[in-house]
Amino acid sequence: MPRITVLGAGAWGTAVAKVLAHKGNEAALWAHDPRTARLINEEHVNSRYLPGVPLPSNIRAYTDITEAVADREYLILATPSLYLLDTVKQVLSAPSIREGETAIAVITKGFLPGPKGPRLILETLEDYLPGFYRQSLVYIAGPSHAEEVSRGKITGLIAASEKLKNSIRFRDLLKTKRLLVFASPDVRGVQVAAAVKNVIAIAFGILDALKTSAPSTEGDELFGDGTGSLLLAAGLNEIQALGMAMGATHPETFSSISGVGDLDVTCRSVFGRNRRFGRDIIEQHILERFKGLDDLLERIGEVGYLPEGVAAAKYVKALSEKYKLKMPISLGLHDILNRTIKPLEFLDNVLNGLSGTRGVSGTEPQPNSNGEL
Repeated sequence: MPRITVLGAGAWGTAVAKVLAHKGNEAALWAHDPRTARLINEEHVNSRYLPGVPLPSNIRAYTDITEAVADREYLILATPSLYLLDTVKQVLSAPSIREGETAIAVITKGFLPGPKGPRLILETLEDYLPGFYRQSLVYIAGPSHAEEVSRGKITGLIAASEKLKNSIRFRDLLKTKRLLVFASPDVRGVQVAAAVKNVIAIAFGILDALKTSAPSTEGDELFGDGTGSLLLAAGLNEIQALGMAMGATHPETFSSISGVGDLDVTCRSVFGRNRRFGRDIIEQHILERFKGLDDLLERIGEVGYLPEGVAAAKYVKALSEKYKLKMPISLGLHDILNRTIKPLEFLDNVLNGLSGTRGVSGTEPQPNSNGEL
């Protein structure tokens, strides 16, 4: 059976390692925290990131990253986007990677900074990895939560790569009767969808909390279930607009599980950290601890969990300016995180402002033969 390492022993990395181990593979996890590694090896649990889920005994956790990646046929990168590049730099000297013998996939969501602005994850990693990996990396995403995948709930994922045979390799590596994996060539579209849906999910969490939480009743008067669907649909259009601007090759990517499917579950699931963060903005007044978005990013560890949409919001603002896109929900969420607009004011203004724009339909109204709309 193939030897596989997952770099990152958070909830999602651990869940993927469990799936691989249950298939009989020799699965390894690299954990930054020695205590997490000890619990995985000795007690077969990851109580910090995936509590209540027993792990197979054939998962081996390492704290030495060089040892973890040595002579592995497959490597899956699962560290958060804020730390991903530093993680990759630590494995460049591994012989199997230096010679291009290890197939590499990424399950991290977000963008990475570059000298000319935010970039997609895979194109950034290609600049650091040996040339063998150019256009050969695989990106894996879809409507999934570690808490459900680790418990065998039926879930679907997309494995995308410019080299389709590599997509198929990881599809076959991961798929089970309960984890359905589909291959796609639209690596750019899938990456954008996976990153920006976290931004929309924070906004959705804010809306959800304003709709249901005491002591404010104004949100309850303004917002309902239909409002949430309006926000979700308009958010999907922003995701597609940015995806196509950044080189997505298949518009149907955004109506597939990697687009609308991933957005829906991230916005609505109780397991969603970005949705939770949006709710915490209203219910816990969590932003009051921070001066603005940059301060929040510098001290993100104080939140107690990692909402990837915070960093993505900063990058989406820069990308919207670069590609001259109107993205009112994403940019409004940026301003909320930067504490320059109040959440209720933003949602009331932006949702009312969608009428007559591309924000929901995605198309401008066209006149008939008489010039009438």
